[in-house]
Amino acid sequence: MISKKRIIAPSILSADFGNIGNAVSLIEQAGGDWIHLDVMDGVFVPPITFGAQMLQSIRRLTNLTLDVHLMTMKPGNHLNAFVEAGADRFTFHIEAEVHSHRLIKEINDLGISSGIAIVPSTPVSAIEELLDVVDQVLVMTVNPGWGGQTMITKALEKVRRLRKIQLEEGGSFLICIDGGFKLENSGEIWDSGVDAAVMGSAFFDAKNPEKILDKCRLK
Repeated sequence: MISKKRIIAPSILSADFGNIGNAVSLIEQAGGDWIHLDVMDGVFVPPITFGAQMLQSIRRLTNLTLDVHLMTMKPGNHLNAFVEAGADRFTFHIEAEVHSHRLIKEINDLGISSGIAIVPSTPVSAIEELLDVVDQVLVMTVNPGWGGQTMITKALEKVRRLRKIQLEEGGSFLICIDGGFKLENSGEIWDSGVDAAVMGSAFFDAKNPEKILDKCRLK
């Protein structure tokens, strides 16, 4: 029996950029909970994707939660632009921001949810001092930069560690994963303690995305 909502956030990164309106409609019709937007600057990760203007266009098309994931250097430089464009959640990487505590406070003061992300090589210990102030932790289960990768299953040990800390010390942050989530491994992912999962190519390549989301939530 599912005791809490299992959030699935389809990622626009895996959609057809020439048909974003249809991609947004598909996410809504299939029952996606959030829309995940991977913002890449070509520095923190090699690819370049899109910025606040894309989010602003998507905001006009939907009332779904827009979950922005900054894979950029100096993420704080972009905070106001994304808030003004309509972001609901703003997640940045601990590896890209020295003053993470200050940036989390700035995000929360602007009235949106704050998130801290870690790449596969970064341990949970790097963010423990932030767990009492942040709204969500995003555990990268692939090396960031490209969609369609196979999940690094060892990364789920970090999810279990975060859930253990939460149970022992308290904290209301959501635990999220990004990378390689699909029907076949969804049960293992939820069982590790994940609250929200980003879904890319497994969603957009599916013949029946709505059925896939339903099955993933029931695993």
